[in-house]
Amino acid sequence: MDIRIKFGEKVRLRREELGLSQEEFAFQSGVHRTYVSGVERGVRNPSLTMVERITKALGMNFSGMLDEE
Repeated sequence: MDIRIKFGEKVRLRREELGLSQEEFAFQSGVHRTYVSGVERGVRNPSLTMVERITKALGMNFSGMLDEE
């Protein structure tokens, strides 16, 4: 599976665990809602800076988002 899809799934699952809508999460992370949607669907290829911003907003660490399950 493509790493963008894996990352996006983890973002979506964690966001939902936190009870946040895409819009609420986008506001908290400082990115546009459509960007969050693209990341979650695996169609965006976020930079390392954006990955860090997203993971921090989710209360997770960078490496935890890339670990295989």
